[in-house]
Amino acid sequence: MIQDIGVEQLKNEYHPKPPKDESRIMIFDSGKLLCRINEEMQIAYPKYGEWRKNKADEGTLIYLFSIGEDTYYLLYSPQKTEVEGYVYEKMFRLRRTFPERERFAGVSAYHLYTWYENNHFCGKCGTELLRNENERKLQCPACGNEVFPRINPAVIVAVSHGDELILTKYAGREYKKYALIAGFAEFGETIEQTVQREVMEEVGIRVKNLRYYKSQPWGFSGSLLFGFFAEAEGDLTIYRQEDELAEAMWVPAEEIVLDIEEISLTREMMQVFQKEHCKKE
Repeated sequence: MIQDIGVEQLKNEYHPKPPKDESRIMIFDSGKLLCRINEEMQIAYPKYGEWRKNKADEGTLIYLFSIGEDTYYLLYSPQKTEVEGYVYEKMFRLRRTFPERERFAGVSAYHLYTWYENNHFCGKCGTELLRNENERKLQCPACGNEVFPRINPAVIVAVSHGDELILTKYAGREYKKYALIAGFAEFGETIEQTVQREVMEEVGIRVKNLRYYKSQPWGFSGSLLFGFFAEAEGDLTIYRQEDELAEAMWVPAEEIVLDIEEISLTREMMQVFQKEHCKKE
């Protein structure tokens, strides 16, 4: 999955340090990321040394995280920044890029970028928020309100009946391939209640025998995904929530077509179900 980057690990501790020439600079504009993607889908980001040579203004560098010996910084600039040899790409393009560590770095940086971008002013008194120098938080100098990075809990649910699985296609989304039932947790409910509610809302089916599988950070939507397998109970008729889903259907294990992008919890869960139930060799 997208967070599987081999023996290395993304170190998310907030330990600001001066950038080196080889440090990566993550630069966003209107939700797009400045990078270079070659024909083999290898991705690279501007390095601090390159940005220093090309910069049109000083801007503000914010320490993000490190992977191995490499450090990553977010650039805030009053104007659109250009670096020779790099172009702004939609985040969706990162799904098929390599190496894995740089793909995960780009998506994780986007998660933090959207948090900074959406929290300029205090929600209590309206005063401009300031970055804390000792930990990753924003703080109001007037009322002391503290704002930490937002993480949205959500569920991915593989609903089965025998050797069949409910597959869906999202309505109005850039991702057009088959997926599982998914949705965000609401206030006042457990994550298991989220599973039951989302399945009922999206396809009108009750579920039982919930089995937690694993979780995944998903920076595209600032989420932490919780994967569950569940069995359908009672009426198996699908009543599709039309504003959320373009399609929803029961699909036999042997007919499930897996996405070639091996980055998502959804895809892995579909593969696990197929291996457990498919009768083909």
